[in-house]
Amino acid sequence: MDRQPTLESERLLVRPLRQDDREALYAFVGDSLLWQQHPVPERAERVHFDDWFDGLLGHGGAMVAIERASGTAIATSSFLNHRTEGEGVIEVGSTAVARSHWGGWANRELKRLMLSHAFASVGCVEFLIGEHNMRSRRAVEKIGGVLTDRIHIAEYRGREIPHLIYELTRADFAKGPLSRAGFASSANSARGRRSRG
Repeated sequence: MDRQPTLESERLLVRPLRQDDREALYAFVGDSLLWQQHPVPERAERVHFDDWFDGLLGHGGAMVAIERASGTAIATSSFLNHRTEGEGVIEVGSTAVARSHWGGWANRELKRLMLSHAFASVGCVEFLIGEHNMRSRRAVEKIGGVLTDRIHIAEYRGREIPHLIYELTRADFAKGPLSRAGFASSANSARGRRSRG
């Protein structure tokens, strides 16, 4: 599976993360409110951000999402931990979305592009989320992710951080909110609400 594809939609260009994206990412990742519920809230601080960014470049699956209308970087996400058991499994993680785009189309469209790409090669996608990060947990549940009974313990600077594991199968994606039909239906509903407002 290509873990650094270029993916495109009407509103987003998603491409491999590059060294020269560092400042564009920090422009929104440096917002401390972004990390309020995250198990590593200090990531908004420059030194921690730089460690994280270097790690993203190092693991080889990181991408940046550019809003076509503005030409601005508004999100980042990664394909991680590709495994070949069963029909194949990959993790989608290290996601950060600019606060200006919370609750709207950006995360859904980014995830739709990434999941459509992933399910051409694997049968299951996992999301590892800090147990107290309710914002991210709700976001994954909205796109069809199902909480499993498995827990992953990550380590960061000597701290053990439990992560809950959500998963989404190819079959559930095909009939879920980010499928072609589900996504078109929710987009039409959002347009209708805007025109009535």
